[in-house]
Amino acid sequence: MHAFVVDKDKKPLNPCRMARARLLLKQGRAAVFKRFPFTIILKDRTVARSVVPDHRIKVDPGSKTTGMAVIAEDTGRVVFAAEIAHRGVQINVALESRRALRRSRRNRKTRYRQPRFDHRTRPKGWLPPSLESRVANVLTWAKRLIARVSTTALSQELARFDLQQVENPEIAGVEYQQGTLAGYEVREYLLEKWHRTCAYCGKTGVPLQVEHIHPGSNGGTDRVSNLTLACEPCNRRKDNRSIEDFLKGKPEVLARIQRQAKAPLRDAAAVNATRWELLRRLKATGMPVECGSGGRTKWNRTMRGLPKTHWFDAACVGASTPGHLAVTGVRPLLIKAHGHGKRNRCGTDKYGFPIRHAPRKKFEKGFRTGDVVQAKIPAGKFQGVHTGRVAIRFGQNFQLGKVSVHPRHCFAIHRADGFEYLSGEMFVPCPQRQEEGGNSSPWLNRKLHLGGKPLWL
Repeated sequence: MHAFVVDKDKKPLNPCRMARARLLLKQGRAAVFKRFPFTIILKDRTVARSVVPDHRIKVDPGSKTTGMAVIAEDTGRVVFAAEIAHRGVQINVALESRRALRRSRRNRKTRYRQPRFDHRTRPKGWLPPSLESRVANVLTWAKRLIARVSTTALSQELARFDLQQVENPEIAGVEYQQGTLAGYEVREYLLEKWHRTCAYCGKTGVPLQVEHIHPGSNGGTDRVSNLTLACEPCNRRKDNRSIEDFLKGKPEVLARIQRQAKAPLRDAAAVNATRWELLRRLKATGMPVECGSGGRTKWNRTMRGLPKTHWFDAACVGASTPGHLAVTGVRPLLIKAHGHGKRNRCGTDKYGFPIRHAPRKKFEKGFRTGDVVQAKIPAGKFQGVHTGRVAIRFGQNFQLGKVSVHPRHCFAIHRADGFEYLSGEMFVPCPQRQEEGGNSSPWLNRKLHLGGKPLWL
């Protein structure tokens, strides 16, 4: 695990290991500059006196989670990895709720709010709020990393699924059908849709075959809504029987498969709708951007024997991926987007009537709700040192979880920035597993945190 380093002029230097960062802090040669991502500032060093190697920031955009990685160009060392959990679904639910409340008010004529759809134009590059938040999250962290490490280029996975080919396998074009990607888009999409498990028995980590839910010999089509994944034994047992006959003794499994087969291509559509706008905004940072496909990412990851995670996918994006990726000891930072609160000043009940009003003030005694603080309580029921996110109370004690603390005992560690941070899992090499005939992957997934507790560095 590495820490970012900046000089006394706040210019990025070469990241160092956490042990080295702790030594510099103990010696008084450095101070903590930022907690997330963890950055120290040196008091006696400038860029002119240092050798700063080049790094590349890689992005693997996703509908719900985006992976990011920072790789040293000369050594292939992964110095930082993160997984960003987006809040697009929550935004969509909130907008739908507001829409329903306004419609119900208009119908009741209790408070008429005139619709505003006439003479309203959308700027170039406009995206729905649920998709805009995904792009904004990635762009925010790309800019943060550019400011923390010497960056020469960016890499982005531009294309993941071809929805036209997924929906219509009989699309015209001999080169399209018989090229190197023939059938790949469908297979890769099915792996994502069915979570890389056998739909019938739930096995994972075994070779999976594309299987027709309604057999092709009985008139079944090749559309993606009629395809699923099955292990070889289940595929042989089902043969050309209908799924209702094959699963007549398992009604729960039958209902689940039929429900999941009709699931929309929403996640793939979200990625496709935002990829070009994200590319345009990344180029606007002034950095050269390398584009890669999902096929290239999977090939790079498979050739290096790495497991399937979001940040490993990010590290393997594009043709610039080094032949050897040094990932030993890397623990990803799990980032969850929470936003900066609501803009509406009036809270409503489930019928849309006002029940409370938000205070005009946002800060109290220099703190705001969401700040990560350390409270040293000298005496009383909650005596001791407590760390966590604070909820401010105007004219009262603050709330730190279940602890009530006076503001004078609080010290800010990290200011609220709209994100929540957790410690991820560390992947360490374990070649013994291959020698013992175990899993073919040379990596062992070992949890080094307890229950996903917040990471307070």
